Amino acid sequence: MNTIDPDAVRRLLVRGTNWVGDAVMSVPALREIRRIFSRARISLLVRPWVRDVYSAVDFVDEVVEFDKAGIHGGFAGRVRLITRLRRGEFDFAILLQNAFEAAVYPWLARISRRAGYARDGRGLLLTHAIRIDPGVRAVHQAYYYLGILSGLGLFPPKSWQAGQRLSAAVGVRQSDCDSARDLLKARGVHEGEILIGLNPGASYGGAKRWLSDRYAAAADLLADKFGARILILGAPTDRTIAYEVSQMMTHTPLTLAGETSLGQLMGLLKACRLLITNDSGPMHLAAALDVPQVAIFGSSSEIATGPLSSHAEVLKHPVDCSPCFLRECPIDFRCMTGITTEMVFAAACRMMSKPGLAGG
Repeated sequence: MNTIDPDAVRRLLVRGTNWVGDAVMSVPALREIRRIFSRARISLLVRPWVRDVYSAVDFVDEVVEFDKAGIHGGFAGRVRLITRLRRGEFDFAILLQNAFEAAVYPWLARISRRAGYARDGRGLLLTHAIRIDPGVRAVHQAYYYLGILSGLGLFPPKSWQAGQRLSAAVGVRQSDCDSARDLLKARGVHEGEILIGLNPGASYGGAKRWLSDRYAAAADLLADKFGARILILGAPTDRTIAYEVSQMMTHTPLTLAGETSLGQLMGLLKACRLLITNDSGPMHLAAALDVPQVAIFGSSSEIATGPLSSHAEVLKHPVDCSPCFLRECPIDFRCMTGITTEMVFAAACRMMSKPGLAGG
């Protein structure tokens, strides 16, 4: 494998990850790519639904959408994407995404050097095929993406052993903050109200979701104690559970799950004094936006995918079968039932009492 000289790279393509949480967890690697390839113009290729994660960042020069449902749909659309990449005259591609497809397009676009993990049968399409260090499976997923740079000899190997705190910080466009503020005003929220967000949903099944009645009870306690307005946030797929939580509350929350763009959601999160959340994309966004949060973990691993934030408190009830990474619990859901309303309320009060963490 030929050595990469960062100073010789003029145009760099990075294939980003496909999901919001993964996009945030790849931010430390993207920041290192910017530092290492300081002379290069960096283009980030991502799916449309994660584009807003990078709307106000300083570590890429251009975000390019790969829209399979639109302009890049079908055979003609794929040709259009390949042509777009060829016109970019990239001399190096780094693939953070694992899929076989992620390696095909840079290869077809004749990008001369292509680096990524040698998995999913794509090793022959890579000029720099990186082996996965087994140690990354025992640490935070952010190191998985940094491991590609380590495999290229551009970042210290086994960097997690240094114990450094990783930053996933991103910004949010002023236009998205303004849009979120307008949305709140239109729904009767007054300037200066304390906002506490709930994110009771999570992709990948119910095993990642704390109980709806406990979300409702904790939210009512916080509304009483702090005079806060409760916002229920989430994706379109979270509408049902958001409605369920709202119907169980004594206070009337503002339910916005599925009613915002990702950029607006980021603006709403930034306006919150606190977020109570499951392991999910909004959890990672809150961490990236430096929003205080209480993150509730059940079937998944807080070591692997916990929020990259010093303003987060993770709650997990230790049981022998967790993390199981199952979509649904096949037994009694003990990992989540062991986390009480009182535990979440107490953690939320601790976060609310910390100085200098006001939202907005």
